[in-house]
Amino acid sequence: MAQGPVELDNFNARILNDVSVQQNAQNDSFEPQVLRTEFSLPPVDTGKEAWLFLGACWAIEALVYGFGFSFGVFQDFYSNHEPFAGSSHIAVIGTTTMGVLYMGTPFVLALCRLYPRWARWFTFMGLFVASLSMALSSFCDTVPQLIGTQGILFSIGGCFAYCPCVLYIEEWFAKRKGMAYGIMWSAAGFGGVVLPLLLESLLNDLGFQTATRIWAGVLFATSAPLAFFIKPRLPYSSNTRAKPFNLRFVTSKLFALHQVANIIQATGFFLPGIYLPTYARKAYGASTFLSALTVILVNIAATIGLAIMGSLTDKVHVTTCIITSAMGAATSVLLIWGLSASLPVLYVFCIFYGLFAGCWPSIWPGIMKEVAQRGESDGYGYVDPLMVYGHLCIGRGVGNVISGPLSDALIKGMPWQGQAMGGYGSGYGSLIIFSGLTCLLSGMNFLWKCLDLL
Repeated sequence: MAQGPVELDNFNARILNDVSVQQNAQNDSFEPQVLRTEFSLPPVDTGKEAWLFLGACWAIEALVYGFGFSFGVFQDFYSNHEPFAGSSHIAVIGTTTMGVLYMGTPFVLALCRLYPRWARWFTFMGLFVASLSMALSSFCDTVPQLIGTQGILFSIGGCFAYCPCVLYIEEWFAKRKGMAYGIMWSAAGFGGVVLPLLLESLLNDLGFQTATRIWAGVLFATSAPLAFFIKPRLPYSSNTRAKPFNLRFVTSKLFALHQVANIIQATGFFLPGIYLPTYARKAYGASTFLSALTVILVNIAATIGLAIMGSLTDKVHVTTCIITSAMGAATSVLLIWGLSASLPVLYVFCIFYGLFAGCWPSIWPGIMKEVAQRGESDGYGYVDPLMVYGHLCIGRGVGNVISGPLSDALIKGMPWQGQAMGGYGSGYGSLIIFSGLTCLLSGMNFLWKCLDLL
């Protein structure tokens, strides 16, 4: 059942001040010291420092994850230009980028917990590695080399750059935590709007090598100064008392069901974004810009959807958010894309898909809160919400990595081409059905909740 406002406030307060409360219970004389410390800290949920922190997180998210969401532009370029034209497994570059970003998150978060003094500098270090990887990719002439640089090395750097943002957002925001996550995660969609335009222009005007070197410089120059604002709210002594390694919640039915739905959603979610530019060009003869516009529209809509869903998770039960995303996304794929017969209709699909499917990560704060609360009440002990987040990232990363090779198999031989109507007869019909079904199945937990199984 959804928790009442007072109960939720108390739960968030325990997360922010868990150890202070424990020490206060042990020694009544500790209370004045706690109060004096709290009054000296910047305010939670408001104030200049909180918003500067959130703005810096937003920008880093836009640059790191925005690149992954822009890969459809690279996919189209690599497929039609030497030395990569005709190579197989080009889609694996993009799915590896996002997969490693997600799957590396819990490990980097654990390092942040273990070495809190160093965590403050992880963002700067990660941005340097991510920029270096892009520069190194300019020397690549095979797809496996691109997988190693743009796929793996960039993702490792991006993960170190991004994880302190997630670590400290739990300190800067409590009552408005869902909103803060939604705003930060919406930046990936914004980056996916701006970066395709920039990258497409650089690739077509300057070529692959020069474009990637320029982008490496832009990435570091624009993001490195922001690392100054990625800092903790609580004193170092409070950070060291966190307990990140109680992972008993992973075996709970509640988390397992959420994780299954999370993996299913991720397995199908990334496929349209990877193939839409190529689909628009092959199916409707769209120009380079009009092809890239498909990805841009998806990311614009996702930006809006993430912010809206982030606010919604603060107000309604998480399964309501889940079914809203699932039904909207499935309808857009199976009906609008599947039956589309013109480029304008495809653009309509891009908007609806981004709005409903792209908002999925903003559902996670609701899952984190529910799993953490249930973990304590079910006897699992203190559950660190960041570890819940990290394991959700693993699930999304697994789905992402699976979708790369799977997508090659789904469109191999262009099944049903010319034998069905709309998008189903374009040669991408099996991919459309697969994406639509994964969207639909991602809403399964709403049904389990109605049947009192969740």
